[in-house]
Amino acid sequence: MSDLPRKAVTRTAKLAALPLGFAGRATWGLGKRIVGESAEIVGRELQQRTAEQLFKVLGELKGGAMKFGQALSVFESALPEEVAGPYRAALTKLQEAAPPMPTRTVHSVLEQRLGPDWRDLFEEFEEKPSAAASIGQVHRAVWHDGRAVAVKVQYPGAGEALLSDLGQLSRFARLLGPLIPGMDIKPLISELRDRVSEELDYGLEAQAQTVHAEEFADDPDVVVPAVVHQCEQILVTEWIDGIPLSEVIADGTQEQRDRAGQLLARFLFSGPARTGLLHADPHPGNFRLLPGGPAGADDWRLGVLDFGTVDRLPGGLPTPIGASLRMTLDGEAESVYELLCAEGFVKESIALEPDAVLDYLLPIIEPAQVETFTFTRSWMRGQAARIADPRSPAYQLGKQLNLPPSYLLIHRVTLSTIGVLCQLSAAVRLREELEEWLPGFVPDPAEDGIGGEESAAGA
Repeated sequence: MSDLPRKAVTRTAKLAALPLGFAGRATWGLGKRIVGESAEIVGRELQQRTAEQLFKVLGELKGGAMKFGQALSVFESALPEEVAGPYRAALTKLQEAAPPMPTRTVHSVLEQRLGPDWRDLFEEFEEKPSAAASIGQVHRAVWHDGRAVAVKVQYPGAGEALLSDLGQLSRFARLLGPLIPGMDIKPLISELRDRVSEELDYGLEAQAQTVHAEEFADDPDVVVPAVVHQCEQILVTEWIDGIPLSEVIADGTQEQRDRAGQLLARFLFSGPARTGLLHADPHPGNFRLLPGGPAGADDWRLGVLDFGTVDRLPGGLPTPIGASLRMTLDGEAESVYELLCAEGFVKESIALEPDAVLDYLLPIIEPAQVETFTFTRSWMRGQAARIADPRSPAYQLGKQLNLPPSYLLIHRVTLSTIGVLCQLSAAVRLREELEEWLPGFVPDPAEDGIGGEESAAGA
């Protein structure tokens, strides 16, 4: 394998071939229809073939292509089972690994950034990477003080590859849309582009990880490895073992699935409240299940990796999220509508029926209506189908709603986390986490006219 970003023309050609392949398969599908096969069967085969080619190319290219693939992969639970099944393994592979860069390239980067005597910093250094992702790969090593560490080495040219790939992908975002029902692909690509410079800056990543590591240092449920050393293109952190969440999704016990799901939900909502930062890359490759939770050796903790993408939320998650969620549960259509208008979710030029908005929101927040909710792929598919069906009232109303820029990353992270919970088929006490960590969900007794604690507890 050659160094990333490979020749720009080669990367562009691979990505540009994708829509041509899609078009070719559409012609093939037309031929199948002419000879009498049903539209449903042909459509399913087209989707399968398209997905297989898409994720094969994304995995090979790393860079922005793989980053996009990872972002998409957590939404596979929204796809019909007959479509998702054939390439679920490819998606899982994307979350965990990509072809490694050559050893000589790794050594060159280490020498440039750590100096010609870089090996003296390590008692051991494993040449074969333990993981390879979109902008860098990780090597297991032993630091000179005896600590087991993970050494993240950034691919040379990763920034150019990320921007080039995402620019190319945005040109045919419309063709990728049918892969994930109910999801607009173009804003996802735009948002990924906006985050490129942050993710390439290992200094920012080290700061975000240090904040989390210090806050969760004595936490019984969540483990964040400490930063050991950082310089340009190199990030050294403590090593944590554990079961990758992708393996739990593939063949974990129900106990592991439920525990992982509960802790994932807890981290999603507690992280911003405790650190002022939202971990914004929640695909399964970034999480581990570690033994030794609060109940002893047979219990589990959640290990969290990769803080390259975060949303800075100094006051935690915005209070209007919790307030609107609680008012929706309480059936307060007018209050919910007023709050959504005030926050920019409904543009001034548009007037909607508050009861229709409430009807749109209630199925989405079903997990918060009960004490324990079991997230499943079938539930996710039902939600996606409801919002994506042009004949449904939900589709018509959803087109008129607006997502303010300040909520874009929060929205994507929440959707992605829900996607992972559905992949886990986890039974989660979500309401418990919302009451504990989401500002505005439990009303302030001093509030006037927005209900009280009794209504929140009894919804």
